[in-house]
Amino acid sequence: MNLANNGAWDKAHHIVQDIEHELAYWIHANLHREEGDISNSKYWYRRANRDYTEIDLVDERQQIKQKIEEQL
Repeated sequence: MNLANNGAWDKAHHIVQDIEHELAYWIHANLHREEGDISNSKYWYRRANRDYTEIDLVDERQQIKQKIEEQL
């Protein structure tokens, strides 16, 4: 999440695209939404079992981070 928040979209995308997990799919969806690729973003939200959203990207990343911490 820090990579994405600090403008390293490509690096964040490269890491998350190879992880097969719903939380990774959610991150992937968020990254594609930032990119502006809404149709691809919606695909990843579906894989993450989440509804498409237009909330603030950073706020959503905080939600993702909280969910990850809950699962640790």
